[in-house]
Amino acid sequence: MTPQEMVERALALSTNDGCVVLVDEESTANLRFAGNTLTTNGVARSSRLTVISIAGDRAGVVSRAAVREEQLADVVAAADAAARDAQPAEDARPLVEAGPASAHWDEDVRPTDIGVFEAFAPALGEAFATAEAGGRRLYGFAEHRLTSTFLGTSTGVRLRHDQPTGRLELNAKSGDLKRSAWTGVSTEDFTDVDVDALGASLAQRLEWAKNRVDLPAGRYETLLPPSAVADLMIYLFWSAGARDALDGRSVFSKPGGGTRVGEQLGALPVTLSSDPGAAGIACAPFVMAHASSRESSVFDNGLPLGPTDWIRDGRLEALHQTRYSAQLSGLPVTPAVDNLIMRGPAGGPSPSPSLEEMIAGTRHGLLLTCLWYIREVDPQTLLVTGLTRDGVYLVEHGEVVGEVNNFRFNESPVDLLGRVSEVGAEGRTLPREWNDYFQRTIMPAVRVPDFNMSTVSQAS
Repeated sequence: MTPQEMVERALALSTNDGCVVLVDEESTANLRFAGNTLTTNGVARSSRLTVISIAGDRAGVVSRAAVREEQLADVVAAADAAARDAQPAEDARPLVEAGPASAHWDEDVRPTDIGVFEAFAPALGEAFATAEAGGRRLYGFAEHRLTSTFLGTSTGVRLRHDQPTGRLELNAKSGDLKRSAWTGVSTEDFTDVDVDALGASLAQRLEWAKNRVDLPAGRYETLLPPSAVADLMIYLFWSAGARDALDGRSVFSKPGGGTRVGEQLGALPVTLSSDPGAAGIACAPFVMAHASSRESSVFDNGLPLGPTDWIRDGRLEALHQTRYSAQLSGLPVTPAVDNLIMRGPAGGPSPSPSLEEMIAGTRHGLLLTCLWYIREVDPQTLLVTGLTRDGVYLVEHGEVVGEVNNFRFNESPVDLLGRVSEVGAEGRTLPREWNDYFQRTIMPAVRVPDFNMSTVSQAS
């Protein structure tokens, strides 16, 4: 069966009051390399069927991989039975009514393949040769994934989204393996990846690292590059659920009850937003919920998504809302969106400074490369801890003068928003810590005058 046929057959087989069917067709292609040599490459395909059966105010969810035609009736029957046996769902709402079907609903799925690297692979080979000549070694991987999701409901919804996702992680090491630098990029199709520029940036960092400076723990003026900013803002974004805020369980809970929506989080008017149609990081323009949680509802499948400001001009503007939580909070329905954009103050310097210009404007401070092993310490303040990795550099009088030891840091992304003193130019970036789960971000570099390096780390 085609995915479209599977959706229609599953909907027809369900005997309960309503039904939602999602079919995810995924294909991946990857290259892996180590020591300036390509080591492996491969392609893979997978398929998953999710049937959500509705019986009154109860829902039953059954999800299976690689479902064959003769197995379809059993999967639907299991979902119907699960719904009849379930407890009433607090988030139960009428299924979303049908709008226009996706224009490309009936088109065939065209999987990704190794050809996506046609232009990238030769450039990577040249980067290997350049690194070898310079006494460096390159390690890492490139991955491209294409997921086609088909969503159909008993109310007539027929929506489809094809999501391309590409990422490159590149690590350079000195010949003696004592110095290391990392960079990564997010891409839709690898045609926009400048491998030469990435290799040159890593080579420069390894040169900086030839001079070693040991520093104690403390608070330092720190430049966070877009990748590090992405890791912190993604954690803030994941923590912005309305239910947790209403229940007094998060940093966005208002003392005495309610949420902090409408509260000013920082003096610098930064904006944190999502937009399904954002160029280069476009994502699904409708809700695709394979299961209900505190921040998503299977009853909301097919609900349209649009541009949403989570923080506007430094003020908390919205939290992740299902139709159910929006009724509890009295706030608009604002489901989570699968991308994230941070921008500096409107009316600020034009153009905003590059990271290089921010370095040039630093009298004494640290330049991070990336953050690693981020874990939550206190949800009430969103205090997180983590480590620096693959390069922390000392900046003196506008120039990088050497690499310093790694640190453990303790910071709250929300608190940081109130202390950021400068926001640079934004661009598409790849988070280091969270790129297995979240790749579509546009972030700036930021300057924090007192970033808390709580202890010296022995990590190298």
